[in-house]
Amino acid sequence: MLTEYEISALMLSLKVAVVAMLTSLPVGIACAWILARLKFPGKALLDSLIHLPLVLPPVVVGYLLLVSMGRKGFIGEHLYDWFGISFSFSWRGAALAAAIVSFPLMVRAIRQSFEQVDLRLEQAARTLGASRLRVFITITLPLATPGIISGMVLAFARSLGEFGSTITFVSNIPGETRTIPLAMYSFIETPGAEAQAFRLCAISVIIALLSLMASEWLNRKAQQRVTTPC
Repeated sequence: MLTEYEISALMLSLKVAVVAMLTSLPVGIACAWILARLKFPGKALLDSLIHLPLVLPPVVVGYLLLVSMGRKGFIGEHLYDWFGISFSFSWRGAALAAAIVSFPLMVRAIRQSFEQVDLRLEQAARTLGASRLRVFITITLPLATPGIISGMVLAFARSLGEFGSTITFVSNIPGETRTIPLAMYSFIETPGAEAQAFRLCAISVIIALLSLMASEWLNRKAQQRVTTPC
């Protein structure tokens, strides 16, 4: 049986991962489409900036968030003064950190899916009078559904395991920012808490496996829908 402390860490982790995935999805789709379809000066720089969190140490990402989005940061200070929104030392900050770290994985998966969509289908719809927005909604997005699902699952799984940027940006506060990785870190540092750390480790492995299995099942369903003739 899980203790109340472990259940709190589990529920907070799921909440942070889901919020991080859903809030970054529209931006991820837009960035993936831009990288897959458009040619413009500075495209390589944009691509590099999007994928930068993959190669930066997570602590660096957390520190940059702290100095920019913290209560006294050059962006966070205005958000708090104007709208009363604060990311530092709250679960919202944990979700923001997770979204940024997982964003490159989402964009990469969705971009590859956009690049596999046959451009002739989009061009045929345009010649029949469909607007760019209608073509995107009715043709491009449905055909890219498998990649979008993969990107969502990768972002969710990566958000669930985020540690370095989270502890740097929002600290390790029980019930507020202490997700499963941070709770495991606390148990590992506590003598005699090996059993609790092992339980959280097992929970993380099970959730990750279930996420991947669900992604594979949804991908198969999406592929069947896309390839089935009308």
